[in-house]
Amino acid sequence: MKEAIILKSPEEIKTMRRAGAIVAEVLALLKGKVKPGVTTLELEKIAEEETKKRKALPAFKGYKGYPYCLCTSINEQVVHGMPSKRALNEGDILSVDFGVRFEGFYGDSAITVPVGKVSKDAERLIRVTEESLGKAIEAARAGNRLYDISSAVQTHVESHGLSVVREFVGHGIGRELHEPPQVPNFGIPGQGVRLKVGMVLAIEPMINVGGWAIKVLGDGWTAVTADGSLSAHFEHTVAITEDGPLVLSAL
Repeated sequence: MKEAIILKSPEEIKTMRRAGAIVAEVLALLKGKVKPGVTTLELEKIAEEETKKRKALPAFKGYKGYPYCLCTSINEQVVHGMPSKRALNEGDILSVDFGVRFEGFYGDSAITVPVGKVSKDAERLIRVTEESLGKAIEAARAGNRLYDISSAVQTHVESHGLSVVREFVGHGIGRELHEPPQVPNFGIPGQGVRLKVGMVLAIEPMINVGGWAIKVLGDGWTAVTADGSLSAHFEHTVAITEDGPLVLSAL
């Protein structure tokens, strides 16, 4: 039996918008700090301090034993890279995934940032991944089907010769960080559950320059591309409203 999708009231969505705004503010701050020589552990410390200042709790720290506020994934790391003393180098790309819990609700978002000047391949990967998130959000409308969102990502990404990670997917979000339904980044349009007003989804394309296969490293968290190619990740928390999709994790 499938788990029920929890619809949120307009008041609950307002609270989630505040949680999302905190996430957006902190990510914007972190983006401004990304440069060659900075370590991901330095970014982690900033995120933790800024979360406390805003009277929120980090969503990831302690989740299933994960020890940090941020996931910081460099180059071939797809998702769940752990902050460390590794310094960023010119030409790297860095995905930063961050979430908070605020007044009982979660916000979740991710960005991929170039470190200094990056290759044309890296630029294209970041641009197309972010564009695919925009197209997915546009499809998040009441009356559409869940896989209309999935197909919007896949169609755009594959038209640019890039590949969509299969093993990790987006998710519903609310009083829990991960709620039904799962939101794949690939699928056949017109399939999946009917989208309804009050659904809130974390939509998160994870896109590779090479093949879509991934593997998880020995730390049990860090997922990397199987072929060592670059990977990018963007995410927004999106509410389905009567007036269309509302991005809750934007400034």
